[in-house]
Amino acid sequence: MQTAHEFFLHELSDMLDAERRILYGLEQQSKEGANEKLQQAFQQHHEQTQGQIVRLEQCFEELGEEPEDTECAGIKGILEEHDNIKEEDPSDDILDVFNATAATKVERYEITAYEALINLADLMEHTKVSKLLKQNLREEEQTLKKITAISGKLEIEDMGMEEEEEDEGEEVEELGEEDDSIVAGVEERDIDDDRRGKKAPTKSKSRGRRIA
Repeated sequence: MQTAHEFFLHELSDMLDAERRILYGLEQQSKEGANEKLQQAFQQHHEQTQGQIVRLEQCFEELGEEPEDTECAGIKGILEEHDNIKEEDPSDDILDVFNATAATKVERYEITAYEALINLADLMEHTKVSKLLKQNLREEEQTLKKITAISGKLEIEDMGMEEEEEDEGEEVEELGEEDDSIVAGVEERDIDDDRRGKKAPTKSKSRGRRIA
């Protein structure tokens, strides 16, 4: 890979592979969880992604090139995280939160990738290709806003905090008892010091008489 053109084709091919993987992931996510708004968002973005794939293919046609056989490691990794979580048998509300978070990761990844592709296309004066890529970018930005809004309203029923809070309460009581014993010990030492302090002057006076 020695030229900007070669690099551009590689990155464009990587993005095409990413969108194809995302298409499969969205099909799975739209059937998972319990939040209907989130499921609908995934279904709508599934349709958008189909159109984005078509535009990327049009970019190659415009350039008179064929896509390379590449693998988008970034998106592949996010999809593997999803599969790993599913193996843990999460509740529907946990799965909703995870899927929304994963979708946010995907959208931010895509937005950054499209911005870089557009910069390259503009540098090489691929005007029509840049226009197609900008349309994909706008859709990704809209989807990110939608997913972010839905994410802010998701709730988890079981926070799993009750036992932890009880343990913390017991620790606080134990610390309080320890503090009381420490304070008592300090007070006893203070009393002893006071008593010793009262006896000391008597001794000094008696010594004074002897010297005299």
